[in-house]
Amino acid sequence: MKVRKFAAIDIGSNAIRLLTHNIIEEKNKATQFRKSALVRVPVRLGEDSFTVGEISDRNANRIVDTMKAFKLLMDVAGVEKYMACATSAMREANNGLEIIKRVQEEANIQIELIDGKKEAAIIASTDLKQLMQKDNSYLYIDVGGGSTEFTLFTEGKIKISKSFKLGTVRLLNNMVGEGTWQKLEEWIKEHVKNVSNISIIGSGGNINKLHKISGRKEGESLSFLWLKAQYAFLESLTYEERISELGLNPDRADVIIPATKIFLQAARWSGAKKIHVPKIGLSDGIIKTLYFEGK
Repeated sequence: MKVRKFAAIDIGSNAIRLLTHNIIEEKNKATQFRKSALVRVPVRLGEDSFTVGEISDRNANRIVDTMKAFKLLMDVAGVEKYMACATSAMREANNGLEIIKRVQEEANIQIELIDGKKEAAIIASTDLKQLMQKDNSYLYIDVGGGSTEFTLFTEGKIKISKSFKLGTVRLLNNMVGEGTWQKLEEWIKEHVKNVSNISIIGSGGNINKLHKISGRKEGESLSFLWLKAQYAFLESLTYEERISELGLNPDRADVIIPATKIFLQAARWSGAKKIHVPKIGLSDGIIKTLYFEGK
């Protein structure tokens, strides 16, 4: 038996994450991927990037310090390979490339800027297909701070994928017009009109938190009706009440409402009655991509 350690760094619009995996290789057995640790740092880059067009000096310093800490954690854990990906907030910031260069020089971590298409492809390399039944269709939705990736699966294969500038941080800052919602509605309705038995697979910190709040067991789906009622309940609470009464972190208590709205609207337009929450996302996809590219 050989146990290897891989790591994924996801630099999003709402937070930066380090995920480490133990990869267990055994002769004549399928390789096992087991999550070892997850560290999440709430650096909200999108608030800078989407409103003023660049990342502030304060947040630039926080990124560099976070990367230095992640480098130390990876070294201590004995990580063999890693991949660091930055999404829309870093991509749209005027000083994004400058910060990436600084991270390389000061933290010795190389960051790759990825677009929505590559993000969707990386996510699709996870264990998603193992969760799908061949007779059903699935609309996979990964809600981020700056953008949301939508991928339609039929017969276990990707039919179409698209990224929309419809993220939780953008919505919080009133940076999403009705036109974007309309384009999403048209896109969903156009591509699901000839499919049957559709349900949603959701990923991202917000849908994972909603699943936890629901009290459902792992593998048990959320219903459209429950999500609709939960959205109304969350809206009825103040930001402070969502922290004190629901136990949400301060950086989750505001974005959870726009995230819920995205899932609700997608369910309405697609006709999906169920939302599956497998708790996999970009970081898991990065680990699989690293491993299989190496093979």
